[in-house]
Amino acid sequence: MVGVNDSPSGVAADADSAEWSFAAEPGAVRTARTLVRDVLHIWGLQSVSDVTVLLVSELVTNSLRYATGPIGVRMRCRRAPEGAVLVVEVSDPVEDPPRERTATPDDEGGRGLQLVARSSRRWGTRRGKAGKTVWFELALPGEEIVEG
Repeated sequence: MVGVNDSPSGVAADADSAEWSFAAEPGAVRTARTLVRDVLHIWGLQSVSDVTVLLVSELVTNSLRYATGPIGVRMRCRRAPEGAVLVVEVSDPVEDPPRERTATPDDEGGRGLQLVARSSRRWGTRRGKAGKTVWFELALPGEEIVEG
């Protein structure tokens, strides 16, 4: 998924999916938060906007710390046996999967994956041809999948 889109608007979207690609630069986190929030608003998914933006921010920040190449973000809504879910993926060209660690009270970092694990319905990682993807799912209240 890395290098997914470089359109001027930053969005390659339809009624139930959107994806972007960002250079590994400090402004990527802020831009990712804004675009994710905007698309969730368009989809009428404000109920999961804050937690989605927070988790995307954590994962893009992790990618930014270790990757020198593009960072991809993809969101899609889908139906699952348990109900509607929002699936969010953050990809980068670093092959090593992130490691969840236990941060001490004095640590300034190390809580991002704990936050993802505790705030999402499910999460995980997978290797790709050129790097890895970290993904998470959030349950959508009711049947909030926007149909195109």
